[in-house]
Amino acid sequence: MTILVTRPTPAGERLVNRLRALGRVAYHAPLIDFTPGCDLPKLPQTLLQLNIGDLVFVLSQHSVNYADSVMGRAGLTWPTHLAYYAIGRASGLALHRISSLPVVYPHEREISETLLMLPALQKLDGKQALILRGNGGRRLLGDTLRERGAAVSYYECYQRSPVYYDGNEQSVHWQRAGVDTLVVTSGEMLQQLYTLVPDYYRSLWLLRCCLVVVSERLAILAQDLGWSTIRVADSADNDALIRVLK
Repeated sequence: MTILVTRPTPAGERLVNRLRALGRVAYHAPLIDFTPGCDLPKLPQTLLQLNIGDLVFVLSQHSVNYADSVMGRAGLTWPTHLAYYAIGRASGLALHRISSLPVVYPHEREISETLLMLPALQKLDGKQALILRGNGGRRLLGDTLRERGAAVSYYECYQRSPVYYDGNEQSVHWQRAGVDTLVVTSGEMLQQLYTLVPDYYRSLWLLRCCLVVVSERLAILAQDLGWSTIRVADSADNDALIRVLK
């Protein structure tokens, strides 16, 4: 097994290092990079203006890191009167570590659908919900919270931008390196990888690789694109990916 990890830095680098420590052959080729989002400057004041019991959702560790950096520069701490939620374990623990506040996250699948099953999120009349995320992404969480009575605001904490590769050159390199297993952690990156690889290498090599993804939704997308060998990790964190790749 030769593994290509496409998740961004630093999580992607950490995963590759752990795989190599286990004796696996692994390479890192991040498909996206991150820069600060346009809503960061107004985030501290917005958090302070929320009322007791209002909701804050963090959708990734990047949301947490960028938001915390601007809070720190403003000399502020995370407000204690709010209810904090995370899409998964990694982002939840990241926010808890920096704030020492309780953060609720689903312990099953790390997706919006599972988070929305929590009893506390069923009736939200009169609540404000602030969703900290990157640019774009799914609207299921926000749309459902709004249907349940919450006033929803999105805050762009970071921007994702594609990393440029020469598709033909990289495809030759990856195939010659014997890459037969791909780790992809978002639909955006899956589509980017599919588009990056030219038709010839797509049919000869890419779609014949075992694809490791982090949700059933991604698995369905991968099937639609033409992959047949797909494994789904229990969650999006590196521990779950390691379990699949051992």
